[in-house]
Amino acid sequence: MNIWRDPEAAAFVRSVADGNETVPTVSVAGHAMVNPSKRQVLDAVRAHAPQLETS
Repeated sequence: MNIWRDPEAAAFVRSVADGNETVPTVSVAGHAMVNPSKRQVLDAVRAHAPQLETS
């Protein structure tokens, strides 16, 4: 989503980023991460949404 074109997306990002519009902000199965590393995203997928993991 583009937070500068989607007010709801911008509001979500601000709600999890201490009021900032920080990108990237990623949500995996309801667990938000602000400016995560690739490793953090993959770890979150493994922990919270393993069905999304690909080989």
